[in-house]
Amino acid sequence: MVKQISLDAWQIQHLTDLLQKGSDIVTKTNRPIVLYRQTLEEEDESYEEIVCTLTKGYIIEQMVTSGGILVPSFHQQFVFKIEEYPEELLRKSKDRFLQMIDFLEEQLK
Repeated sequence: MVKQISLDAWQIQHLTDLLQKGSDIVTKTNRPIVLYRQTLEEEDESYEEIVCTLTKGYIIEQMVTSGGILVPSFHQQFVFKIEEYPEELLRKSKDRFLQMIDFLEEQLK
């Protein structure tokens, strides 16, 4: 009997595989990959943004305030294992999830 999987399950596995490949590259180059940056608020020359980075085995989401006369500061930091992150991202934003798949497919050719 053929096992049937849902499209979401397949996409989650696909993103997990892409993140693992990216993590392997990070391990070799010792340079994290910025998956996305999202500006939340901007005022004059300062801004608040979310920076999502792929490291060796983990994805780190940080809320950063910087620019202008402000010294960069981190307000929140979330660390996810590669296996956990795709489901978390899918819950947060289907669009961001699909954008990340496109980005990683392009970067990891």
